[in-house]
Amino acid sequence: MPRTYLVTGAASGIGKATADRLRAEGHRVIGADLQGTDIAADLATPEGRAEIVARATELTGGSLDAVVACAGVSRFDPLTVRVNCFGAFATLEGLRPLLAAGTDPRAVVIASVASVHPADQTIVDAVLAGDEAAAVEAAQAAADRGEGGVIYGSSKQAVARWIRRTAVTDAWAGAGIPLNAIGPGTILTPMTEPLLADPEMRELVDRSVPMPLHGHARPEQIAPLLDWLTSPENTHVTGQVVFIDGGADAVLRGDGVW
Repeated sequence: MPRTYLVTGAASGIGKATADRLRAEGHRVIGADLQGTDIAADLATPEGRAEIVARATELTGGSLDAVVACAGVSRFDPLTVRVNCFGAFATLEGLRPLLAAGTDPRAVVIASVASVHPADQTIVDAVLAGDEAAAVEAAQAAADRGEGGVIYGSSKQAVARWIRRTAVTDAWAGAGIPLNAIGPGTILTPMTEPLLADPEMRELVDRSVPMPLHGHARPEQIAPLLDWLTSPENTHVTGQVVFIDGGADAVLRGDGVW
């Protein structure tokens, strides 16, 4: 049966591949991105976050079956936590009433295998406290001391932990809405293209995200997992970060994480 989806980050990468797959299956997909989609919204700003909720409500009539929050950036500055964390959380929480009115509602957000990398706990703690100003300040401090590279992994660790604590609440599990994240490894997208084009950076990326199974993935290879997690078939998977990383998490953390 056709469903109504909202996909953020739908103009490129994993978001576009997911939107294309869902449309090919006959579903209605409302895309959101900075431009070139049904909803133009900057999730780094309060205005953009309000816009996505308002426009989604208008376009759907107040009922939505699934949300796939793919919008994200990887920069060595505070924009990363604004978009990856507070933009994603505002999207999911803002659209939750529409999901509650939908049929077999589901939601998923993009985390990363970088969530298991060493993180700046000041950033993570501020995000989980819901303090955007403090998170931005901590991210800027990391950038100022030459540790901007830790910001992305910190943002994704915060996403993973937020999912774990939020998914089991009355507002989500209690309302019958599975809420999950996926943890991709290195994906061939416009975000990673500049890194992988540089041989030295590519070597660094492959050391930090080793992918023994098939190497780097294309966005089209990630979309099927997002499709299933937001389908009516997913009745009991919630609060999980499902790694789709070619084995990177298993290499990095081994078998001692249990």
